[in-house]
Amino acid sequence: MEPIPAQMKAVQLVGHGGLEQLVYREVPTPAPAAGEVLIDVHACGMNNTDVWVREGAYGSETDAAEVSTWRRGRSTLEFPRIQGTDTVGLIAAVGDGVTVGRVGERVMVDFSIYNRPEGDDSLADIDYIGHGRDGGYAEYVAVPAENAYEITADISDAELATFCCAYLTAEQMLDRARLVDGENILVTGASGGVGSAIVQLARVRGAIPYAVTSSGKEDALREIGAEDVVLRDADDLVAEVARVVDGPVDVVADLVAGPMFNDLLRVLRPEGRYSTAGAIGGPVVDLDLRTMYLKQLELHGSSQGTRTAFRRLVRYISDGEIKPLLDRTFRLSEFHEAQRTFMAKTYVGKLVVVPDRHWDAVGAPHAAP
Repeated sequence: MEPIPAQMKAVQLVGHGGLEQLVYREVPTPAPAAGEVLIDVHACGMNNTDVWVREGAYGSETDAAEVSTWRRGRSTLEFPRIQGTDTVGLIAAVGDGVTVGRVGERVMVDFSIYNRPEGDDSLADIDYIGHGRDGGYAEYVAVPAENAYEITADISDAELATFCCAYLTAEQMLDRARLVDGENILVTGASGGVGSAIVQLARVRGAIPYAVTSSGKEDALREIGAEDVVLRDADDLVAEVARVVDGPVDVVADLVAGPMFNDLLRVLRPEGRYSTAGAIGGPVVDLDLRTMYLKQLELHGSSQGTRTAFRRLVRYISDGEIKPLLDRTFRLSEFHEAQRTFMAKTYVGKLVVVPDRHWDAVGAPHAAP
């Protein structure tokens, strides 16, 4: 291992607002506290949560437009903060109480701060690395040792960094909706990180996923497991879903919401289940409660996932049951460009940033041509 420098490069979020609030600069390298490991970051995936936290776009229960961060009314966000949840790298040092034999392990970080003891799967107090403490948009990050999972699967670091947040969020949504073998599931925002993860994870369960997406992404979604595709700008979404889906819709996994929301409840069969972990099309929606109660529907809110779900995800990766959907990589020093590309949503899968010092080995093989 290389000597650990006193200073490192990182992208710090210095306040709520536009891209100007993300500053690439030199900061002190963290030291691992007792029970922690220091990771030499090789890659870190990008997520919608990064953008919404920067914008302060989570609102409040009384004012949807209020500037607020991810934990409404109990925020742990402090500025400056290094964001980044999907961290992959090598353990470079360990704190007291952690065996030195872990140095050199290649790890993927479970980004969740559970604030509950092992064995308690409640997510009522959950926080995450990149919000409640510094994350992986940096050359080094310190995390609790139990959050660093060794991964030996034959997959590149940049590809491995596509899984964590998106796939854990997706798996938890399916857990909440109790999706089982043989059921049909309609997935909105299917070309994004979480949506494309749901398509794959539904297949792992033996369910049949149908993707809602924009034109031009149909073939890519079929290739990863979508049974068929519904275009989100269809004149009559309910009629188009009825035409495309073979049988009733048992579950809707929604990441878009907005004007589409009520139609998504309409397409569900009686006693169907709706699960959401995002609302990129608009978080404030019209709900006709009669649709919900007359059809005996279940509505589930979901965010992040449990330790149990994360360990299941690690097993899926090790067994090759899911595959990475890496669109391209960016240098950490090009973070503004990376986030602009991310927000444009013209790709399928995930974008990953790589510290400049690891670019040639980790980032360049997956960069845009």
